[in-house]
Amino acid sequence: MEDLSFFMDDILVLTSACGSLYAEAFIGVNIGTDLSDMPSPTQVVALLKAQNIRYVRLYDADRAMLLALANTGIQVTVSVPNDQLLGIGQSNATAANWVARNVIAYAPATNITAIAVGSEVLTALPNAAPVLVYALKFIHSALVASNLDGQIKVSTPHSSSIILDSFPPSQAFFNRSWDPVMVPLLKFLQSTGSYLMLNVYPYYDYMQSNGVIPLDYALFRPLPPNKEAVDANTLLHYINVFDAVVDAAYFAMSYLNITNIPIVVTESGWPSKGDSSEPDATVENANTYNSNLIKHVLNNTGTPKHPGIAVSTYIYELYNEDLRTGSVSEKNWGLFDANGIPVYILHLTGAGTVLANDTTNQTFCVAKEGADPKMLQAALDWACGPGKVDCSPLLQGHPCYEPDNVVSHSTYAFNAYFQQMAKSPGSCDFKGVATITTTDPSYGSCLFPGSIGKNGTVINGTSLVPSSNSTTSGCPSQYIYGNGSFTTSVIIGVLLMSTVFL
Repeated sequence: MEDLSFFMDDILVLTSACGSLYAEAFIGVNIGTDLSDMPSPTQVVALLKAQNIRYVRLYDADRAMLLALANTGIQVTVSVPNDQLLGIGQSNATAANWVARNVIAYAPATNITAIAVGSEVLTALPNAAPVLVYALKFIHSALVASNLDGQIKVSTPHSSSIILDSFPPSQAFFNRSWDPVMVPLLKFLQSTGSYLMLNVYPYYDYMQSNGVIPLDYALFRPLPPNKEAVDANTLLHYINVFDAVVDAAYFAMSYLNITNIPIVVTESGWPSKGDSSEPDATVENANTYNSNLIKHVLNNTGTPKHPGIAVSTYIYELYNEDLRTGSVSEKNWGLFDANGIPVYILHLTGAGTVLANDTTNQTFCVAKEGADPKMLQAALDWACGPGKVDCSPLLQGHPCYEPDNVVSHSTYAFNAYFQQMAKSPGSCDFKGVATITTTDPSYGSCLFPGSIGKNGTVINGTSLVPSSNSTTSGCPSQYIYGNGSFTTSVIIGVLLMSTVFL
């Protein structure tokens, strides 16, 4: 059985090493690799704010996203993509240039607190493994030169598959073939006060176990005592896969005589949809896993080996990636779809405010950034004519007349139609010039339908001024309406729903 005095010393050292940064666990989110497959950066940031998400990890250092995150206080982890790793690991100057362009250029307005150098390099890009530690050191040196090393940590995310013999956790060890990399890497993390980044996917552990791992054990569901997994060497009880994997990493570090490096889980999640070979990739299971994960982390439960020690975690991922190649499940790890609509409503009662806001009904339809003005005008004409939207608030002298431009006016009309149609699928498209947002577009005295008014009531589709179609209005319409018509096509097979005007 494990020496309890060592166990307690380990906890004390970890607590001391972690400092205030790790005093309380946090939940963050990963923002996908393909930014073209999601809303604009400003809309992404609006969603982060609405959901009280204060920690994000980017898979690169996208300029538009970093600018949108400026002055929000959100803590950002930026990443060196794998395809840039070899260059940075072979040249101090290249590393310094990367830090200058992707970190210094945005700090301190953008609150960058960590740099992830590569992603799962040992398993995904093993030919770059010999330069991995050099890359971390060169990046860190550039931060030291800019006096940023105190606020920005440097590490590299690992797949949990580098841990061999992971159960029981007390017998776990890193793949010995990687010792020439892992030993100096862990010493670097130790000397710089950084943390081990680990990607933990109980979904894959469950799928690859050939029935050995129960689904409830993977999903954090309660287990009867006789079903709990017990480490015979330590007598520690494990009631979920997540804790077992994290503790396996702690024990693997101990095997190399490293006992004071905290762990941050940089990826964890569950897909909400899969093909016929992935029957447990369902909305219900994804909701169960992520809801239980968030509650587990934010309760500061810790793990059986280190109870009460924070295991902060980034959920994979914020948005589904419909354009991603690969299996169906690869596209469906997101908490939200590409329009910012929740894939499911997390069950987070009593777990704080992070990701606790149900934004299902807090959605609006707006004109797309950069949309063709002629297309916007045609769609506006249709909405205020055949679409039967009450556009009288857009008349001169009324609340939504200013600013008098097609983007502003079409946004109001698109949203009014969207709300009028009860946000039905396809009612916010307008031949591709409209998009859904969770940000209320109301301004000043111009309250959009669906907005929550000052008295807390929801503004419906009825105008705040008399309708142009009303017998009491006396205000003729100032819009020339097109004679075309809209048709709705619904392609159920791929859930592609669009509204087009002819």
